[in-house]
Amino acid sequence: MAITASMVKELRDTTGAGMMDAKKALTENDGDMEAAVDWLRTKGLAKAAKKSGRTAAEGLVAVVVDGGRGVAVEVNSETDFVGKNSEFQQMVAGIAQVALGVSDIDALKDADMGGKPVSEVVTDKIATIGENMAVRRMASVEGETVVSYVHNAAAPNMGKIGVLVAMTGGDDAFGKQVAMHIAAVNPASLSEDDLDPAVVEKERQVQIDIARESGKPEQVIEKMIEGRMKKYMSEVTLLNQQFVVNPDLTVGAAAAEAGATITGFVRLEVGEGIEVVKEDFAAEVAKAVKG
Repeated sequence: MAITASMVKELRDTTGAGMMDAKKALTENDGDMEAAVDWLRTKGLAKAAKKSGRTAAEGLVAVVVDGGRGVAVEVNSETDFVGKNSEFQQMVAGIAQVALGVSDIDALKDADMGGKPVSEVVTDKIATIGENMAVRRMASVEGETVVSYVHNAAAPNMGKIGVLVAMTGGDDAFGKQVAMHIAAVNPASLSEDDLDPAVVEKERQVQIDIARESGKPEQVIEKMIEGRMKKYMSEVTLLNQQFVVNPDLTVGAAAAEAGATITGFVRLEVGEGIEVVKEDFAAEVAKAVKG
């Protein structure tokens, strides 16, 4: 029986197994989905499949810079303890190196890492370490100079927050200061031009509603909104924020003094946007005992 890509995908979605393992299971069992699931279990991949439904919101962000290109990759685990595991750290470092040669997260998952797709390397590690894991995000920047910074480093070039800054001019020391600022303040974009128009419009509407509650004349309201939107931009755009190293200057003004032009940045923080359901301690222990 011909094994189709859709069959492989269905088995991967069902079991959490890697692509090549899923394809082999279907081939060995002539396309029988149930038999393929059992085959995966007998080969020791049931543990990985069993973990695949668990929330992985811990882990590490790794950053790598090669010349004028930098990448940041988030790899998640279930617990912070695994983030300190040397096996996990080595895997994350390897994935980040592979990321230098691809353009997006889907390509990264399919990219070769020591003879296997990255997705299968992760599946194998789930089986050996015993926690669910996921290659969740990657982002990259390119520029004349790219500087990296990791906050809360667990190992070289990996930690809870990873930042990349692309610049022309300036030097690495200034770039590092900007990266540390980004880690601390978390700007939404480089400048006003880079902000999502929908986000800006939503904020403007909020400010309109607040201003109209004051009951002031329309011309006064318009000035109020203009001032509040300017303040909003100074809070969320990197170049307009007060520089943490020197609050008397904006980041943009500090860059000008340093002879630098900041052209882009990336900031990834472990677990951003993942909803974690809190369990009581007894429930966590019971789950751990059951495996």
